Amino acid sequence: MLENSLPAALYIHIPFCVRKCRYCDFVSYPYNESNARLYITGLRREIELRVGGKLDKRWPLSTVFIGGGTPTCLSTAMLLEIINFIKGHFILSSGVEFTIEANPGTVDADKLSALRRAGVNRLSLGAQACTEATLGILGRIHTHAQTVAAVRQAREAGFENVNMDLIFEVPGQTLTEWQCCLEQVVALQPEHVSAYGLQLEEGTPLKEQVDSGLLQPCVEEDGLAMYRAAAEILKTAGLEQYEISNFARSGRQCCHNLVYWHNEEYLGLGPAAHSRLGGVRMSNEANLIDYMTRLNTGALPVAWSEDITPENDIFETIFLGLRMICGLDLERFRQRFGRPLSQMYPGLTESLVNKGLLERRGNHLRLTQRGLMVANEVMCEFTPTVNILDK
Repeated sequence: MLENSLPAALYIHIPFCVRKCRYCDFVSYPYNESNARLYITGLRREIELRVGGKLDKRWPLSTVFIGGGTPTCLSTAMLLEIINFIKGHFILSSGVEFTIEANPGTVDADKLSALRRAGVNRLSLGAQACTEATLGILGRIHTHAQTVAAVRQAREAGFENVNMDLIFEVPGQTLTEWQCCLEQVVALQPEHVSAYGLQLEEGTPLKEQVDSGLLQPCVEEDGLAMYRAAAEILKTAGLEQYEISNFARSGRQCCHNLVYWHNEEYLGLGPAAHSRLGGVRMSNEANLIDYMTRLNTGALPVAWSEDITPENDIFETIFLGLRMICGLDLERFRQRFGRPLSQMYPGLTESLVNKGLLERRGNHLRLTQRGLMVANEVMCEFTPTVNILDK
């Protein structure tokens, strides 16, 4: 790999869980120690192949995100080994944002303290819900009491930046229950909250139960009410919405995710991890054995890659930029692509503004409150159907 193609954002995928959640279609496997050890051996080899081992050639990182799966189902010793790999092959900037995802049922005071001492400074807790009934429908292994305990233990360990993931539109979930959950989460005083509408993915047990009629999906009207409730309750608590699904206190926006939303480059390591490097999008082998087989031959474990065309690069930059509440930076867009947005899509921006779906604020183009409710439909208006670079 060319040194100058390495980005400043690193994602590590740990593909193990105690038990797969009933709504999840991410790549993950049941945890066992032998497979975890095999994975760590492979991850070390992939890092060496990607960036080499010379200390004077280490690449600086501004964000690190260890996700999964459930990273914290690994032992503390294994997690520290992975963190040491990262430190040994990259340079962490003085202000690095170093995140690890955790299930509240897989952490304790000792593990959190060890992670904090090792340099992890942002904890992302998969709380998801606050009632045992909804947690059970989702197939989560933890209780809300464990979520509360995990936040307390994280504070005692020295974490000053805690995110809590939540899911709404769960079958059987009511607006009142969701509002109560938001209030309980707010009481824990997290610096960041991610609130996602449930996606019923093909092949998941939850989707099968809904399709069979055993569970009733949330109706669209209730889902919109839940979304509005999240925005209102979290804003009142000092958590400003800065992206369609994300809310943060001042200065606590997730720097790693901002790399994605600005459509910038990032390196992903581990089975099924995705990368965007040097104008190429790629993903690793998802199967652990296939991942290891490639690495054992001295090859990178890339299963799929494609060149990012200029048209797709433009569309993705617009799509992701409009996800942010501040909107798409029009000057940044012009500098990146050499031409203004209005020239590439003549008349479209004005039409969407006139319909009350987009608005201009300074040098940004952003979704209105009405536009947020139909965000995907608005973004898809920018799908390139002809070569927009010829306009």
